[in-house]
Amino acid sequence: MLIKKHYKFDPLWLMIGTSAVILFICSSLRHLLFQSTALDLGMFDQGTYLISQGIPPISSFTNYHILGDHAAWIWYPLALLYKINPSVYWLFAVQGIVLALGALPTYQLARQAKLNKSQALTIAATYLLYPLVFNVNLFDFHPEVIAVPALLGATLAMRNQQLGWFCLSILLVLGCKAVLALTVVGMGIWLILFERRLYGAIAIISGVVWYAIANKIIIPLIGGDAASIDRYLFRYQYLGNSFTELMNNLFFQPGLVLPKLLSWDNLAYLILLFIPIIWGVSWQGIAPLIGALPCVMLNLLADYQPQKDLIHQYSVPALPFIILSVIASLSLSKGLFQNKRIIILWSIVAFLSLAKFTYFGGKYLQSLDTWQATTEAIAQIQPNKSVLTTDEIAPHLTHRKLIKLIATPATQINLNIFDYVLLNLRHPGLSSKPEFNQDLVKLLNNSQDFHLQYQRDDVLLFHKSNL
Repeated sequence: MLIKKHYKFDPLWLMIGTSAVILFICSSLRHLLFQSTALDLGMFDQGTYLISQGIPPISSFTNYHILGDHAAWIWYPLALLYKINPSVYWLFAVQGIVLALGALPTYQLARQAKLNKSQALTIAATYLLYPLVFNVNLFDFHPEVIAVPALLGATLAMRNQQLGWFCLSILLVLGCKAVLALTVVGMGIWLILFERRLYGAIAIISGVVWYAIANKIIIPLIGGDAASIDRYLFRYQYLGNSFTELMNNLFFQPGLVLPKLLSWDNLAYLILLFIPIIWGVSWQGIAPLIGALPCVMLNLLADYQPQKDLIHQYSVPALPFIILSVIASLSLSKGLFQNKRIIILWSIVAFLSLAKFTYFGGKYLQSLDTWQATTEAIAQIQPNKSVLTTDEIAPHLTHRKLIKLIATPATQINLNIFDYVLLNLRHPGLSSKPEFNQDLVKLLNNSQDFHLQYQRDDVLLFHKSNL
């Protein structure tokens, strides 16, 4: 007699696995279509590769050590993957997996809040359908995505009174980006006021200490002036030209601050941030949003549009607390509605309206006419040789010590340090201007050191004669 075994897929893990695969495929496809950029993907990929090779990870794009960029030590464990096989697709895989895994602690926190399995799955689906999850996955790679499940995991550990797991989770968050220390401090304030004081105190102390160490010791010592916090002041220039002046005006010049905070741009940003989960917003569930305040306030105060959308990484630290707020509201039967079907329908509509999957049908195909030529040209470049190229091509050539962008007039470029120059005249790249590339071609054609090795569809590869 044959016994038939019936295997049931856990719907939560099916959701997580499917999401991870979709996210990985989408980010990889974007990269293959030459839509990723030198900053940030190329810089991070180069640094991780250099670490894996035992070479000081000084990015040739920025000219400073990778720890000088936000004091993110997470690159060192990530570099272990590159020891298996040096490939940028490790970063895409990690990003897709950690973003999808955020649904796991989301589900567990919902169950902990006395929601039934169906409701908890609904919240997990809401998290996965939140447009920022899909969009930030498309925008190169950013280590703060690792902080999303870590922050949710820290909250779960706190409520389970697992002090060790809580501390490890906080440590992981801090290792992703120095500014996340402010989010950890915000989380600590929430925990002290509404949850467990000991855990809140640990979060506040660790956040303050790491922020000071990162910005006063690690970044200045390793990155130098080029990597200092002052490089971000242009986003808050209306508040002053130095960090001290900025902080002084922030607290003592409300006439400068309030008009910026109460702008239409900020109202639109807050609508974008909360419209996907507006059904779950309530005063009774608002406490966890204290943890999101540092991130959201930095974005509201900034005079920099990428910090006010759901496309870039700047709102990622707020996401765990937005989800926690929704869980709190639903557990109290508060919010606009609690019907699971309506919640899922709302989340799907929000995803279809705000997720940038449409880029694959338009924006990401703009350079398809030169795709084959660019691929063939890249294949002819020898490993470890220095390269001068464009933003979108650079991330495909970053496994070398020296690679730079065509970002200045040809006469200001020191061609002597490069072995190859790869240009796409039809699509000159984000950092370059058409005239930069055209003038560079003229200079290279008149040079005795460089010769044209490959040419097709306005893609030109020059190589140094002595290679």
